[in-house]
Amino acid sequence: MLPLKCLISAGPTREWIDPVRFISNPSSGKMGYALAKEARDMGFDVCLVSGPVELSKPKGVEVIEVESALNMKRVIDEKFNFYDWVIMTAAVCDHRPKSRNKIKIPKDQFPENLLMSRNPDILKELGEKKRENQVLVGFAAETHMVLESAHKKLKQKKLDWIVANDVSKTNQGFSSDQNEVTLINSDGLENQISRADKSVIAKEILHAIHLSWLEKAH
Repeated sequence: MLPLKCLISAGPTREWIDPVRFISNPSSGKMGYALAKEARDMGFDVCLVSGPVELSKPKGVEVIEVESALNMKRVIDEKFNFYDWVIMTAAVCDHRPKSRNKIKIPKDQFPENLLMSRNPDILKELGEKKRENQVLVGFAAETHMVLESAHKKLKQKKLDWIVANDVSKTNQGFSSDQNEVTLINSDGLENQISRADKSVIAKEILHAIHLSWLEKAH
């Protein structure tokens, strides 16, 4: 029997203003990398699509490095149909500058207002085209109304699972080695995962999804 194939996105994206300035976010990629390692250890064939991070590439995992939201979308779109599970942990920038200056903008000429374009909602587009037997998992990093926002995204983006976490707390989330999350399935059932190292969180998330996968298969 062939191993399950798992596609994971991780880290931030960068949206460049000029050659020395960009818009981004504090995502470290640690959660996505932990999921990739755990999926590998579970016997999955894993592809990790990673934004710019300062982490070592996991051994035994195909790693594709990208930078912008459009870069990530292109790779994910190319890979999507070939994978059984798709787990989108990346913190993709919602917007990008409408134009990228080819040379550094002098400080005294930097615009007070940047014209922005909306980036594609990669996760929502995947939800629209996923196969019946594919598992699509999203992440909701929120600072308030965390569970309410996660439940809304779960339905709007037609996900099978969503992982909600409160990134307003300084001792968990983005750059921390630990996290505390709530795993929610498409029926709206919540599973609170207490604060732990992200490697432990990754194991609990994947094993819960895998158990559900096995139950549906039988």
